[in-house]
Amino acid sequence: MDKPIIAFLYDFDKTLCTTDMEDYAFIPSLGMTPKEFWALANGFGHANRMDGILAYMYTMIQESEKRHLPFTRESLREMGRDIVLFPGVEGWFRRINAFGEEQGVQVEHYVISSGLREIIEGSAISGEFKEIYASEFYYDGEGRPVWPKLTVNFTAKTQFVYRINKGVLDVSDDKTLNDSMPDDSKRVPFTNMIYIGDGLSDVPCMKMMRAYGGQAIAVYQAANRLGVEDLLAKGRVDFIFPADYSEGTALDLTARNIIRKMAIVDQLGDENSRQLRNIGGDVLPDQVGLF
Repeated sequence: MDKPIIAFLYDFDKTLCTTDMEDYAFIPSLGMTPKEFWALANGFGHANRMDGILAYMYTMIQESEKRHLPFTRESLREMGRDIVLFPGVEGWFRRINAFGEEQGVQVEHYVISSGLREIIEGSAISGEFKEIYASEFYYDGEGRPVWPKLTVNFTAKTQFVYRINKGVLDVSDDKTLNDSMPDDSKRVPFTNMIYIGDGLSDVPCMKMMRAYGGQAIAVYQAANRLGVEDLLAKGRVDFIFPADYSEGTALDLTARNIIRKMAIVDQLGDENSRQLRNIGGDVLPDQVGLF
């Protein structure tokens, strides 16, 4: 029998790495500070009533062209090498996967980020994810961006949760995503999902987790601790922790407890189903499923 799947869904900027991914190498290459670049991009977006993700992607292209700097798929991937990850992140995936194996479940990891896929692909942890959902350019034959291929703003993030739930990972496949599917045939139940983020852009996904029986965790640095505490106080997340993924931290121990709980619930559900089959069927008329 296939093992139950538990999915960790991550924001990226300030969740797995210490700041916005463009701040490490791209913005310094322009001779700008992060504050200057984001003021320019956000101002352009507001002035033109433009989605903020499209505005920053356009500004990246324009400012690179003004300075005659290379701006290609490969140059962005190279910039991903400069990403600084939080403590413990690089070893986190191996440890969590191994713990899942011990509990009889298969753990998968996904990114859902407003940052750029190409930069994430250049990071040290890109190979740890089953899928990376992030903003992305369409490139011409020479690797130069010519059009936004995918944009992931804070409300759009929720569609990728549904994709993971149903196992419809191809972003161009809307038909299968919208097809009716019984809950017990969905690849990753919402109750087997853990979303980890850092702030307001993650709230729709965090609320979704809590509404559908998954778990939501917010991580913080000193600068955003108060905002994260507010998420906990308002019931938007289940737990908050310092952004330290090292073995033995509160985040690490709680993630293990969540996996343990989810694995046990799956085992109890399987036992309930087995007993129902043994007495002549699945759910009896008018019986409410236990799990």
